[in-house]
Amino acid sequence: MSTVQDLARHIDELAKSFAGHLLQSSTPGYDDARRVHNGLIDKRPALIARCAGVADVADALEFGRELGLEIAVRGGGHNVAGRATIDGGLMIDLAPMKGIHVDAGRKVAHAQGGATWREFNRETQLHGLATTGGVVSTTGIAGLTLGGGVGWLMGKHGLALDNLLSARIVTPDGKILTANAEENSDLFWAVRGGGGNFGIVASFEFKLHPVGPMITGGLIAHPFERARDLLHFYRDFTQSLPDELIVFAGLVHAPDGSGTKLAALVCAHCGDESAGAEAMKPLKAFGTPVVDAVGPISYCGLNSLLDAAYPKGALNHWKSSFLSQLSDDTIDNLIECFARCPTPMGQLLLEHFHGAACRVGVSDTAFPHRGAGYNLVVLSEWLQPADTRKCTQWARDSYDALKPWMSPGRYVNYLGDDEGSDPTAAAYGVNYPRLQKIKAKYDPYNILHMNQNIVPAP
Repeated sequence: MSTVQDLARHIDELAKSFAGHLLQSSTPGYDDARRVHNGLIDKRPALIARCAGVADVADALEFGRELGLEIAVRGGGHNVAGRATIDGGLMIDLAPMKGIHVDAGRKVAHAQGGATWREFNRETQLHGLATTGGVVSTTGIAGLTLGGGVGWLMGKHGLALDNLLSARIVTPDGKILTANAEENSDLFWAVRGGGGNFGIVASFEFKLHPVGPMITGGLIAHPFERARDLLHFYRDFTQSLPDELIVFAGLVHAPDGSGTKLAALVCAHCGDESAGAEAMKPLKAFGTPVVDAVGPISYCGLNSLLDAAYPKGALNHWKSSFLSQLSDDTIDNLIECFARCPTPMGQLLLEHFHGAACRVGVSDTAFPHRGAGYNLVVLSEWLQPADTRKCTQWARDSYDALKPWMSPGRYVNYLGDDEGSDPTAAAYGVNYPRLQKIKAKYDPYNILHMNQNIVPAP
């Protein structure tokens, strides 16, 4: 692109057929549209193409490609690294594309790429159906599914990507492809974990399962002084869970803003209520909690239970890696790190993997992390820009302190934007060379590289 006038002329040409909205810095709504969930990200695209449908996605992608613009793609905009936006380039925004259709008879849902899990669950739960979605309801279905898909149902029904039946994809060369087990199966393998590297996924088809509307779940919190005992209990308890039960642990702060540190468990049982109540007995019987909010809860209620802890616009810096086990030394260091947390919104989280999510072969999908264990998230979150330095430093220092107990694997959806070296190979492990070959087939010029990028094979 040589001049501002050239860009304006091409935008005018695109606008003749574009059904959505084209936003520039002077357009009303631009400032709101450019912001993603993480308030630490403050970028200004030259153009935001808010797409109304697949044709808009295809036209916007062609526009960016022909003009040589850097291209970012936004679904829900929840990615902590801010990969959904860009300075000076083109943001292709799927947020307006929220169509959801549930075929209750076939137990299948079709959803466009701008939908969030709150919107998706609202439609599927009308029929007592669900698929594995995010643990926070404001998360977009697209990014979560394409990168993995940790959620409350993953013990029983696998990750979000394990429930993907088909995807409608706009590739960088302008083709509209369906990817499933029979059609473009290599692409289907790659998008189940490989993120947005191969094209823009305009719509998804998910397998649904009978869930709810009422399940059993909630939060139990103990005083921080009991954190060691609670994490030892958590380690032992998670060695033999039924598939229906998911339990995550966290060193967190009280939600009242007081800064009071707590040790907490958040749990969900997706089976019938009597089995759920029985499964929760050991959790409820342990110690003397200061909060016990575990009991019957709607699936939608559980899925939004943690939303208030992650408000849009809060400043976030995350670090993450897998732990194959929770040794005594790991637990002690987790507690020591959290004791130094400078922000009342900071957390250290442990997401337990077991059950159906671990009964898929390492190379059956692009997502390779199929062993039982824990995903550690060092989550620093704060509200005042003046606190940025100390809060980001705490996340980095805590992550470094815990490195001796980490496994090699990384969860691509939690990768930050300050990695000292490219972490993508660690995120995909043995699957990375195959992903590079598929990237070279569908995006040989790496047009879609404003993501956790897979470099095309030469």
